[in-house]
Amino acid sequence: MAAASAIQAAPIDLIIDTDPGADDLVALFLAMASPDELKIRAITTVAGNVRLEKTARNARLAREWAGREDVPVYAGAGRPLVRAPIYAAEVHGEEGVTGVEVHEPKQPLASGNAVQYLVDTLGAAPPHSVTLAMLGPQTNLALALIQRPEIAQGIKEVVVMGGAHFNGGNITPVAEFNLYADPHAAAVVLASGVPLTYLPLDVTHKLLTSEARLKQLAGVNTQASKRVVDILNAYITHDMALYGMPGGPVHDASVIAYLLRPQQFSGRRIHMSIDTREGPTFGQTVADWYGVLKQPANVMWVEEGDAQGLFDLLSERLARLK
Repeated sequence: MAAASAIQAAPIDLIIDTDPGADDLVALFLAMASPDELKIRAITTVAGNVRLEKTARNARLAREWAGREDVPVYAGAGRPLVRAPIYAAEVHGEEGVTGVEVHEPKQPLASGNAVQYLVDTLGAAPPHSVTLAMLGPQTNLALALIQRPEIAQGIKEVVVMGGAHFNGGNITPVAEFNLYADPHAAAVVLASGVPLTYLPLDVTHKLLTSEARLKQLAGVNTQASKRVVDILNAYITHDMALYGMPGGPVHDASVIAYLLRPQQFSGRRIHMSIDTREGPTFGQTVADWYGVLKQPANVMWVEEGDAQGLFDLLSERLARLK
């Protein structure tokens, strides 16, 4: 009988929901360069870092640059469930990405809406079979769950880049951008009971670029690695200046790294709630790290990660792309 370690694990059946965004593009490169571990069913896009037409274009650009036109891209929600839309052009630039030239990709969007795609795909999936990587506001999944709550049965895990606790927020003193952009959607997903893992700022602000790590990526010397370095060099300056950090976080790439190398991350199951009240704590993730509320755990809250491991993995995978 073969040892368990020798058995090739089945690839993760994955949908990536995203609002590209500089760090989203790096995450998409990492995911699309990992076909043995990640079977990407589709990329679904949402308004967030920039407006929907730009996030949908940027997702198709990432697909084109990675040579993965086999992956369909569906455009979804153009605005949050309740709140007025907000964007992050001051971080990601007016086009959603700086440091590289953007253009209209050759391949069009898939026909149909991302929300309907989620309803149809999750509704037809075997129980607990599809993983969702949520790299932006959770509007698309929330709308799908509101339309057909029973599709939650098709979900194996939802891995979210979002939230903040010990670290503080990055759009308000307490709120992280993806949650602040649509806290009502995040609350719908949380209330649905789907298995949830959160990679908050608590961990992404520990997985920082450095001069040596950017040189490491540049040394891969592919077109993909060059684009990633150009994107990161332009993107990280905002957070380095704001927080006085020695490098910049690559938030969304941490979700894909977690799916590929979960052993490089640690945290614990906790109870979390989301503040949807107007006021200074709007969009805050209230993470009960010490269990003082004595409420049942409803999320896996990731708090630590291997920074060098992230950049080693990114270097290895970018070498596979052109």
